[in-house]
Amino acid sequence: MEWISGVAGALVLILVLRSILRTLVVPRGLYSVLVYRLWWGLRRVLCFTAHRGGYRAIDRAQTWLAPLMLVGMLAAWLGGAFLGFGLLLYAFSPLSWSIAFREAGSSLFTLGFASGARLRLSALDFVAAATGPVVIALQIAYLPTLYAAYNRRELEVTLLQSRAGEPAWGPEILARQWLVDTETALPELYRSWERLAADMGESHATYPVLLAFRSPRPYRSWLVGLIAVMDAAAMQLALAPRTAPPEARLVLRAGFTALRDIAASVRATFDTDPAPDAPIELTYGEFEEAVTMLEKTGFHAERGTAEAWPHFHGWRVNYEAVAYELCRRCDAVPALWTGGRDFASEPIPPLRPVDRRPSEGRPEVPPSRG
Repeated sequence: MEWISGVAGALVLILVLRSILRTLVVPRGLYSVLVYRLWWGLRRVLCFTAHRGGYRAIDRAQTWLAPLMLVGMLAAWLGGAFLGFGLLLYAFSPLSWSIAFREAGSSLFTLGFASGARLRLSALDFVAAATGPVVIALQIAYLPTLYAAYNRRELEVTLLQSRAGEPAWGPEILARQWLVDTETALPELYRSWERLAADMGESHATYPVLLAFRSPRPYRSWLVGLIAVMDAAAMQLALAPRTAPPEARLVLRAGFTALRDIAASVRATFDTDPAPDAPIELTYGEFEEAVTMLEKTGFHAERGTAEAWPHFHGWRVNYEAVAYELCRRCDAVPALWTGGRDFASEPIPPLRPVDRRPSEGRPEVPPSRG
C-alpha cells in the first residue's frame, strides 16, 4: 500500500509541476488541460445561471469567469500539491493518513504546527514548505502580465468605438469615415490593429485565460472589434482595389494569423488553408445590403456588388469559421456578421450617433462660459 501511495503522490506532483510550467513559465502557447477544463466548466455554470436574461445577463455573469479561473487555478495547484505531499509522507513514514496529510498541509503553507523530530521526513517537509510560496508567487507575478496585455487590448477597443459603433461592425467603420470625410485615417487604423492583432495572437495564445477577460462595457469586445476591422479592410479591397491602402492587406493577414494562433492554443478545429471558393456563412444578400448602405454615405465603389463579392468572399473565407468559433466560445456580444452563440440572441446592429450639425442658415451657439 505504501509504494502505491508513493507512486501516486509522485505522479500528482509531476502533473502539478507540469501544469504550472506550461501555464505560467513557458513563453509559448502550450495547451493546458487545467485552464481549458476550468474555462469549460465555469463558463457553462455561469451561462446556466443567466440563460433566461438575454445577452446583458450573460455578459454580467461571464464577467466573473476570469477571476474565478485565476482562483481556480491556484486552488487546483495547491490542492494537488497538498494531495501529492500527503501521499508521499504516508508512503515514507509510519504516520497514519490523517497525520500525514496534516503534516503536508502544515509544511505546504509554512505553518509549522505539525513539525516533528522525524529526520528522514525533513527533506519532504522542506520541499513542501517551498512549494506553497513559490506557487503563490508565480501566480502573483502572472497577474501583471495578464493585466498589461488586457490594458493594451482594451485601449484600442475603446478607440474603435467612435469609428465602428457599439457593437463594432465592419461596414459601419467604412460608412462613418465617408460620412465625416475622414477616410484618410483608415491606413492608421489598419496599422494600429495590425500591431494589436500580432500582440493578441502572441499574448492570448500564450495565456488563454485572457480570452475570458471581458471589456468594461457590455457591447464592446476585442474579438468583435478585430472581425469588424478585418471586414472593413476586406470590403475596401473588394470594392475599391485601386484606392484601398496597402495596410488593408496587412491587417487582414495579421488578423487571421492571430485568430488561428489563438484557436490552436485552445484546440479549436479549423481549416488551415481554405480554398477561396469554400462556402462561408455570410450571404451575398447581407453583403449587398451593406454595400447599398455604404453607397448612401458617399463611398465610391470601383467594382459592382456582384463583381466585388467573390473577392470579399475570398478574403473572408480565411477567418470567418475560426472567428465565429472563438466568438461562440467567448460568448462575445452578438454583433452583425459574427455568427451564432450558445445562448438565444439576435444580431445587434451598431448605434450610430444622431447628426447634430446646425441647420443651414442657423448660426452655431457659442459654448457658455458658465
